[in-house]
Amino acid sequence: MPTTSLLTSPVAARTSVRSWSAVVSVMTGIFSVVTTEILPIGLLTPIGDTFRISDGTAGLMMTLPGIVAAVAAPVVTVAVRRADRRRVLCGLMLALALADLVSALAPGYWAVLAARVVLGVVIGGFWSVGAGLAPRLVAGAEWQVRANTVIFSAVPLGSVLGVPAGVLLGHLAGWRAAFGAMALLTLAVFAALAVTLPPLPPESPTGLAVLRGLLRTRAVRAGLVVTLLLVSAHFGTYTYVTPFLEDVTRAGPDAVTALLLVYGAAGVVGNVVGGVRAARWRATFTLAIGLLAAAVLLLPALGTTWPVAALLLAVWGLAYGAVPVCAQTWFVRAAPHAPEAATVVFTSSFQATISLGALVGGAVVDASSPSTVLLLGGCVALVAAAVAHVSAAREP
Repeated sequence: MPTTSLLTSPVAARTSVRSWSAVVSVMTGIFSVVTTEILPIGLLTPIGDTFRISDGTAGLMMTLPGIVAAVAAPVVTVAVRRADRRRVLCGLMLALALADLVSALAPGYWAVLAARVVLGVVIGGFWSVGAGLAPRLVAGAEWQVRANTVIFSAVPLGSVLGVPAGVLLGHLAGWRAAFGAMALLTLAVFAALAVTLPPLPPESPTGLAVLRGLLRTRAVRAGLVVTLLLVSAHFGTYTYVTPFLEDVTRAGPDAVTALLLVYGAAGVVGNVVGGVRAARWRATFTLAIGLLAAAVLLLPALGTTWPVAALLLAVWGLAYGAVPVCAQTWFVRAAPHAPEAATVVFTSSFQATISLGALVGGAVVDASSPSTVLLLGGCVALVAAAVAHVSAAREP
């Protein structure tokens, strides 16, 4: 019989209050990353006015970090494959605080873009290492599902708390103040991670051979196709939702903040629903993509008034709130033998398509209008729903 008592066993330790504090710390780390990444969506117009650039050019703040993150996800993970995950996450938080500070003090748009490059490295590394830590922080399949839901709640919380708060602060004190506040928050997250995370040596180092092997798996390739279509459709439209609300819905700064809050609040609900229905994630994922497509397609025609725009944004947020946890589940289920490597592939593909969507959306906005972007994005999302449905039907 083992000599270690139940009270001092690793399983008991992982179910302690400190374990859940570590889960919340990882969640707040991802919240900081997500909020910094999407904050320009709510501040696109004032940042563009400061540097006298178009909405499409300002959209590079979304495109650039996604491109860098897509490359950084495998590169950083392979580079730190033998490093303690606690130290890696803490180091990435310090880098994020620096990027936020540079954005707040940027003398020109070039400095903002330089900070977004650093952000891209943080996104790729933190998501790849941190998003799959739930099984190492708490014990038991049921508790691990709940911990995973808590961690992924950072995505909609970035929309419901981060972006609206940033827009409000930007309206009151200027957009630079919003990035300054993010720098302070990120430093607080760094301290929380340093205190609550236990030592986390790598369990199975992720090498390039492992990543190449995953790409040969049919389920992984299908997940990549769905991710390409869905995420490019979402961020190709959501990046420019503020100009749409200003031009078509005729919403002022306070109204835009309120509407983004509606979207984010619905996203929190969607994240919880996606986590609760983890056992039926395929059906949930397909339904979420279909709802997202419908909301985006209807906005240009019906979103000319506050109430209808709020309703459609709520449907959009509810649908997208379930996407990250369902997409992550897709990749991890496709490679149960290499969960961290699956998270790397998920992160890289997700971020690459954020860039693609924001870049194409910016080109369409400059050439046409935000309404045109929404119509095109909705059509792409419909194709993503069809591919997800067909792929789910082929899997056992």
